[in-house]
Amino acid sequence: MAETSPISSQDSPRLDPDLVRKLALEAGFDDAGSLALPQASEMRDAQRFTQWVETGRAGTMHYLARKAEDGRMLRARVQTPFPWARSAVICFATYNAAQPRSTDPAYPGLAWIARYAWSSRIDAQGVRRPSDYHKILLKRLRGLEAQLHVRYGDFQSRAYVDTGPVVERTLAVAAGLGWAGKNTCLIHPRLGSYGFLAVLVTSLGVKEVAARLSVPDRCGSCRRCLDACPTGALIEPYQMDATLCISYLTIEYKGAIAPDLMGGMGRQIFGCDICQDVCPWNRKAAVSADGELEARTELVNPALEWLAAMDEAAFERTFNGSPVRRAGFVAFRRNLAIAMGNAGIAAFGSQLHTWASSADDGLRSAAQWALSKLRPTQKPPRNK
Repeated sequence: MAETSPISSQDSPRLDPDLVRKLALEAGFDDAGSLALPQASEMRDAQRFTQWVETGRAGTMHYLARKAEDGRMLRARVQTPFPWARSAVICFATYNAAQPRSTDPAYPGLAWIARYAWSSRIDAQGVRRPSDYHKILLKRLRGLEAQLHVRYGDFQSRAYVDTGPVVERTLAVAAGLGWAGKNTCLIHPRLGSYGFLAVLVTSLGVKEVAARLSVPDRCGSCRRCLDACPTGALIEPYQMDATLCISYLTIEYKGAIAPDLMGGMGRQIFGCDICQDVCPWNRKAAVSADGELEARTELVNPALEWLAAMDEAAFERTFNGSPVRRAGFVAFRRNLAIAMGNAGIAAFGSQLHTWASSADDGLRSAAQWALSKLRPTQKPPRNK
């Protein structure tokens, strides 16, 4: 972040989108786009976001509803929190790994952790460690920011990876990185939807060069994502109710989950990839070769028995530095209990009986529900 006096628009240099993209690729991103602010569809996008929050579809994510002094939602328009902003650079980093998908056949006693949370890297001692994409990509974004200062001098800026008062997807669409699919994810025509977005807001204008064409909606008549969503979170094409979304339920929501949703959650214990795994555009998506975001193979189809045996210290050791920590230990166990119930394996009964007397309402209710679903069939697999 650079805190400097803003330069007048007449004297200020302007970003060259082609140069910015080149520097972003050199910084380690897979693609990047730049756009002038306010962007052409800002009013429409702001209205859609405001309506989505006000109708309660953001659930308990109250930070999304934060407002400025004038009463407008901070995230609806970039220039509400940053009145000096004249441009934004949006960078895309793919995390697609050459690993199975959640929709591939798997033994019932195996859990699923969202693809983006598998990330790891080799440290200076040659040991593989969990890596958090927020930190990895923010470092790259800072590097890009520094290169822009070398070329353009002083300007105001803010760099964010999923942490700032911006709606990254709408900016990415406006910058020509892809289109918003029916599953509400950004779909890049070459890289698919398995991607992270990083945003750099600046006080610089943008050169009027040959504009990057907006990417047309290529979902067509396909509705595989809507049909595959087991909890009905995709209430209609391009609209998602977060309160029904498995990603929200397993990560953001900390309370007791409604029994009528538990059955649809399947084996997902942190996040959900179903609507992306069935998307035809991800069949042809390039596989990432990013050494700082490589998959931890022990987190691909991990055994529920292994995860359930972790105490809090083991949870911290396993997931320190990983996005999975965001769920929290107790909610993570709640998610495991639900997955155990959906697996239906009788051998999980002992652990579930213990959790069924938990002081935490979410874990207790999940374990009690899961116990009612067990059947005396298979034995649980152990982690490989």
